[in-house]
Amino acid sequence: MLHDPNEKMPPSSVASLKHLARIAEKMSMDVEPITRRQLDELAEYDGLFIRETTSIDNHTYRFARRAWQEGMPVIDDPISMIRCTNKVFLMELLGSNQVPTPPTVMLADDTDLPRAMDELGLPLVVKIPDGSFSRGIHRVGTLEEFKRIADELFEETDLLLAQKFLPTDFDWRVGVLAGEPLFVCQYRMARGHWQVVKHRPDGSSSEGGFKTFDLDQAPPEVIDIAVRAAKPIGDGFYGVDLKQTNDGVVVMEVNDNPSLEHGIEDTVGKDEIWMRLLKWFIERFEQ
Repeated sequence: MLHDPNEKMPPSSVASLKHLARIAEKMSMDVEPITRRQLDELAEYDGLFIRETTSIDNHTYRFARRAWQEGMPVIDDPISMIRCTNKVFLMELLGSNQVPTPPTVMLADDTDLPRAMDELGLPLVVKIPDGSFSRGIHRVGTLEEFKRIADELFEETDLLLAQKFLPTDFDWRVGVLAGEPLFVCQYRMARGHWQVVKHRPDGSSSEGGFKTFDLDQAPPEVIDIAVRAAKPIGDGFYGVDLKQTNDGVVVMEVNDNPSLEHGIEDTVGKDEIWMRLLKWFIERFEQ
């Protein structure tokens, strides 16, 4: 299990990973935490579960690639990482598979800004292709603000996404494992903010509350669209973020490395959530 004990916002806390290890022990599995320094030791293991925030330009991708090359079952696999971490590619992939998404305009330079405002209206949301945990996402309300933010972000990336602003009190998150729903959560927006996570200038952050649902209590349309969104990514473990609007349910993004915390996403499913993840690996070990 690849993790960084010093990461500020990891997908699973150290306490949650210890909980997973205890369940694994009951299933006759050993779960051993490893860090980025242990790439050369990776082939000694049977499988890899990445519990660090992933990026295709850091060591998490190198670990995924090495595991893939060794024939090891791996979450997140490198193909899923590529498909999810680039939001431009992801939006095009979802669109080609008839998965509903917010109205979106790709931005290549400043000349695209007027078209985005015409099609989406103001305020709108601007995203970098590879942001995570609400980072690299900005809401703009005027042309001047739009231009300033876009100019700053174009210093980091060649393409941006502009999306219609869809204000809601919460986002749905559906965990999908091997094409089947694993858990359903509502994440509420941070107090006085339009996102689930509010990042402050001093580097600190705050989050809204959550509510976890039994699979048969959640709106069927939310689960159905989430499963459809995960299908073209792969058969691993994904977190599909959705908004429920007056015009229907839309997919905001698919995460290849979703949060999974003991006491949050497993509040309803309990240990069954973790057991299903471990069984995913066991089935592939046996194959």
